[in-house]
Amino acid sequence: MTTSPLPHTPDWADLAGRTLACCLEIAACTEEPGQITRTFLCPPMHDAHARLDRWAAPLGLQPRVDAAGNWRATRSSQKPNARTLVIGSHLDSVPNAGAYDGVLGVVLGLALLEALGDTPLPYHVELAGFSEEEGVRFGMPFFGSRALIGTAEELLELTDAQGKTVAQAITEYGLDVGQLAEAQLRADVLGYFEMHIEQGPVLEAEGRSLAAVSAVAGQSRLNLGFTGKANHAGTTPMSLRRDALAGASAFVLSTENLARNTPGLVATVGSLKPLPGASNVIPGEVQLTLDIRHARDEVRLGALDQLLTIADQIAQERGLTFAHELRMEEHATPMDPGLTALLGEALSAEGEVAAPMVSGAGHDAMLLGQVWPATMLFLRSPGGLSHHPDEAVREEDVEAALRVGTRFLRRLAEREEVR
Repeated sequence: MTTSPLPHTPDWADLAGRTLACCLEIAACTEEPGQITRTFLCPPMHDAHARLDRWAAPLGLQPRVDAAGNWRATRSSQKPNARTLVIGSHLDSVPNAGAYDGVLGVVLGLALLEALGDTPLPYHVELAGFSEEEGVRFGMPFFGSRALIGTAEELLELTDAQGKTVAQAITEYGLDVGQLAEAQLRADVLGYFEMHIEQGPVLEAEGRSLAAVSAVAGQSRLNLGFTGKANHAGTTPMSLRRDALAGASAFVLSTENLARNTPGLVATVGSLKPLPGASNVIPGEVQLTLDIRHARDEVRLGALDQLLTIADQIAQERGLTFAHELRMEEHATPMDPGLTALLGEALSAEGEVAAPMVSGAGHDAMLLGQVWPATMLFLRSPGGLSHHPDEAVREEDVEAALRVGTRFLRRLAEREEVR
C-alpha cells in the first residue's frame, strides 16, 4: 500500500521564501544588538519560540517547550502502533553568528509539514528545535538533544561564566528542572532526520545544491605543550638553544603533512601561544591545541597516535619536553544506511546528485545517531562560510531541499505502511 497523492501542489517558491523570512525573524531574537548571539536559554529564546508557534498553530500541531528548553511540536498519526520520526536541529548560536546554522533545519521541518498538507502519514512526527547544541554558555554541547534521549541530568551542575548552573538557568527561564526527565522521548522512534547547511565549501566547489550525509566525522581535541628553556635571543648560539616555538612549529608542519597525505583526514592547530612572548627572548614554552577529525575512528585514532609519537620525537631531538591533555573526544557516527538510501532516492528523483558526503562538523545527528537511526540532508553554503554574520543560503537550494524532503517523507511513509 502506498500513500495517497498530495491533495495540492505546494507553491515551492513561496514556501522557500517564507522559510528564509522566518529564519531572518528568528535572527532578530538576539542577546547582542547588531549581531546574532543566542545562547542556551537566553531571554530572546522566548521570542524565537513564539515565532515558531505562529507557524505551527495553523498546521494543527501541538507546540510546547520542554524542561530542557527544547521547542517541540507533534503531528500525530492515525495509524495504530505508529512509530515516531524526529525532525530537528538547534536554535542556539555561536557569538556573532549567521542566521541559518541550526535554525534553517527547524524551520524547514515546519515547511515540510505544511507541504504535506492533510496527507495521512503512518508515523508520528516530533519536530524539535533544540535549546543548545553549540556548547557556548556551559562549555558542553548537545544539552537539548541529550535531554531527548535522557542523558542531560548529568550536566545540571555545570556552571557558566557568571557561576550559574544549568539547573539555575532552566529555572530562571521559567521552566521546572524537576520535570527534566519528562523531556525524554520514550516513543518507538523509527529515525531522526536533520536538515542543515553544509558549513563548508565542498558542495559549492562541486556545483551541487544538496547532499545526503554518510557519516558525521569523529573528532579529538587536545591541549599540547612543548617546554624548553627561555634565554636571551642575542647571546645564545643556535646550537645551544632549546627553542620551544621551533619545536612546536615543526610539529605544526608535520600535522599538516600527515593530514594532506591521509584521505579524509583533517587536522588543525588552531591556537599557538609562545611564552614569554617577547621579541628578544627565545620561547621557553609553547601552548597549542590540536583538532583532528575523520569519518572512521580507527583512522582518526591511528593518526593521533602518529602525531603524538612525532611530537615526542621532536621534543627529544631538540632537548624539549612534550605533554598533552585530551579535552574532548566524539566517536564518528555513520548515518543509517536504510534512511540514507531513501534520502538518496529522493535526491535522484528530484534531479539532484545522490552521492553522499561526510560531515566534518558536529551536529545533533552525531549524538542521536548513536541511539536512533539517523540521516542528514546538507544544503550548499555559499562561500563555504558559517559561524559568521555573512553566512548565507540560496533560495533555490531551500526550494530543492523542500522538494527532496517532502519526497523523502512520502517514501518513508510507503515503507512504514508495509512494515
